[in-house]
Amino acid sequence: MPYEVKGVVARSKGAPVSIETIIVPDPGPGEAVVDVQACGVCHTDLHYREGGINDEFPFLLGHEAAGVVSAVGDGVTNVAVGDYVVLNWRAVCGQCRACTKGKPWYCFATHNAAQKMTLADGTELSPALGIGAFAEKTLVHSGQCTKVDPAASPTAAGLLGCGVMAGVGAAINTGGVGRGDTVAVFGCGGVGDAAIAGSRLAGAGTIIAVDIDDRKLEWARGMGATHTVNSKETDPVAAIKELTGGFGVDVAIDAVGHPAVYQQAFDARDLAGTVVLVGVPNPTMEITFPLIELFGRGGALKSSWYGDCLPSRDFPMLIDLYLQGRFDLDAFVSETIGLGDVEAAFEKMHHGDVLRSVVVF
Repeated sequence: MPYEVKGVVARSKGAPVSIETIIVPDPGPGEAVVDVQACGVCHTDLHYREGGINDEFPFLLGHEAAGVVSAVGDGVTNVAVGDYVVLNWRAVCGQCRACTKGKPWYCFATHNAAQKMTLADGTELSPALGIGAFAEKTLVHSGQCTKVDPAASPTAAGLLGCGVMAGVGAAINTGGVGRGDTVAVFGCGGVGDAAIAGSRLAGAGTIIAVDIDDRKLEWARGMGATHTVNSKETDPVAAIKELTGGFGVDVAIDAVGHPAVYQQAFDARDLAGTVVLVGVPNPTMEITFPLIELFGRGGALKSSWYGDCLPSRDFPMLIDLYLQGRFDLDAFVSETIGLGDVEAAFEKMHHGDVLRSVVVF
C-alpha cells in the first residue's frame, strides 16, 4: 500500500521550495523504501532548484541521507528490512563497459528506482540525483542503499552520500594523495574541507587551503590544513610555491569549478603533478591553455566524479574511521534543522555561513 509522507519540493525554477504531500509507492523488483533519519542540504539541491541541472520540475530535493530500510521489493538481496544505510547516487550496474573493465566507480549505467514518487494529485516527481531524501520516506533502487555500522549518527553518516565523499575521494581516489605529499585545495566549503580531511587521512605532509574567506580558512585548519592562503589578499600560486620550496604541490584540487581557480591550481602544481577538478563548473565556462604548457608540465589533469568512489567499499571504511575517532564527520555538521527550514538553509549556504545544514526527521 503506498505511503503518504511530507517532503520538500521545488516546483519551478528559482521559486522557494515548499513542503508537499508525497506519495511513495510500495517497492517494486529491485527497489527499497527507506525511512530517512537525516539528510544534508547540499549545493546540488540548490542547483536543482535553480534549474542548473535540468528542467524536469517538480523536483523532490535531498540526497545526502542515512536511514533504515523499511520495505524491499522482489529480488532484493543486498539489503533487508531493518538495515541501517547511507544512500548513494551511483548504484553500479556491474555490466557496463566500465564495470566489466574492473572500474565500477566509473559505472556508466547506474541504477535508480523504476517507479516514480508523485505529488498527491499524481504529478510525477524527479528525485534529486535519483534519491529525493528531503522526505520522511523515499523510494530508491536497492543498489543505492549501502549498509554501514548503525552506531554512526545519521546526521554525520548521511553526509557521505555526496559532498564529503566527493571531497575525500577527490584527494585519495582521484588525486592519489599519499604519505608525505604536498597538496593544495582551492575552495574551502564542504567538498574542499573534505578533500583536506582526506589528504590528512592519506598522510599528506603539507596541506594548503586556499579561499577568499578567512572564516572558511579557519574551518579548513580544523579539518587538517597546515597552511592557509587568502587568495583575495595574496597571489595563491606564489604563496604555494613559497610554501613548497619553489616547486609547487604534488596534487592541486579545484573544489570551486571556475576557470580562474582551475588556472591557479594548474599553475600551483609541481612538474608531473596532478590537478583534480571536483568543483562543478557552469556549463558555459571555458578555459584555454597553451598546448606547450600541458606538455611541458607533464603529470595529469583529472576530473573527479563523486570522488571516484565505490560506495560498498568506501562508505563502510569511512564510517569505521569515524567511529574510531580518526575521521571527524561531526565537524561538517554546522546545524540540524527541520523540513521547513530548507529554504533558509539555502540562503545560509549562499552566504557561506555553514558547511552543512542537516535535516533531521
